[in-house]
Amino acid sequence: MSTLDFNEFTRQSLDEGFDEVLVREWAPSLVLDTHTHHFAVSVYVERGEYWLTLEHEVKHLKAGDHFRLARDIPHAERYGLEGAKVWVARAN
Repeated sequence: MSTLDFNEFTRQSLDEGFDEVLVREWAPSLVLDTHTHHFAVSVYVERGEYWLTLEHEVKHLKAGDHFRLARDIPHAERYGLEGAKVWVARAN
């Protein structure tokens, strides 16, 4: 998936039933305490790095990584020294 471009990510996401695709840029060293979303997500990290905490598991994500998260799952986020740019597909 490392050669994926935004248009392909968008097409695949819409084909899989996601209904919104956007680009998010996160500030350096930003910390988002535990929260939930009312939508499911598919995320691709285009640039930077961050740590996603799910209960007691911490995932270190960097450029080229991707993950999915169901709606209403408690999680926290901590972004690296250069922040991050991610592509997010949402299923509202």
